[in-house]
Amino acid sequence: REWVLEAVRQKGNALSFAAEPLKADRELVLEAVRQDGNALRVAADLLRADRELVLEAVRQNGEALSVAAEPLKADRELVLHAVRQNGQALQYAAALLRAD
Repeated sequence: REWVLEAVRQKGNALSFAAEPLKADRELVLEAVRQDGNALRVAADLLRADRELVLEAVRQNGEALSVAAEPLKADRELVLHAVRQNGQALQYAAALLRAD
């Protein structure tokens, strides 16, 4: 775990090389998405529904919204952060917000 934590602090997408159980480690994934929001793509499904974690990911890379749990794609504040970071993220927002 220590080696993987150090690796994701340097390059978030190093999470893709971690053992599956570590991809469900909240602290480790949080460090990864702070460095590279795209690291959310390889995180465990349960963590893709973690609002705080997804918010960190979209602040770093708005397109991380594409792999967020469906309920979070309807979260106005979260989607706003994603779109501010990258306007293209709007395509991943819930239909209700795309019509707003």
